[in-house]
Amino acid sequence: MPNRAGTRRSSAISTVRSTPAVRRGADLIGQWLKRQNLPVERILASPAVRVTETLDLFQPAAGLDAIEPHWDRRIYLASAATLIDVIRDTGRDATHVLIAGHNPGLEDLILELVPDDPDDALRAEVEEKLPTSALARLEIDIADWHDLDVKRARFVAFIRPRDLDPSLGPAID
Repeated sequence: MPNRAGTRRSSAISTVRSTPAVRRGADLIGQWLKRQNLPVERILASPAVRVTETLDLFQPAAGLDAIEPHWDRRIYLASAATLIDVIRDTGRDATHVLIAGHNPGLEDLILELVPDDPDDALRAEVEEKLPTSALARLEIDIADWHDLDVKRARFVAFIRPRDLDPSLGPAID
């Protein structure tokens, strides 16, 4: 498969490479997503090398290799507020969106979107740590991504590589 980043990455904003454990985690999470048969219509992604490498493994494993990610430099080290703006820009173009980026922004995004509830075990896990290659699935009742706002999402699933392979335990978190 050709490198998805191609020339878009010629002025790479990060050249940090993925470790073997992170690559294994991306593949496992992709396989899990495929087994769950969860739809993804658009991928929003940071153009950082580590993200492109992760997607090069995740997408085929998830059966999503036909989707060309929308590379957005704003995602690199973005705050939750910036990530909300990036998602809002999707408008009505896709119902099911996957965003691939970086912490602490993604963790903060989830915590901003999902209301604080002491009985929400999945939110509590993310509060503790959103590890590399983890996947958090949220549902939001909106007709258009422009309407995205804080505290309106519900947690549906949260899966970490170590949940699928304990040998990938907290070391890659």
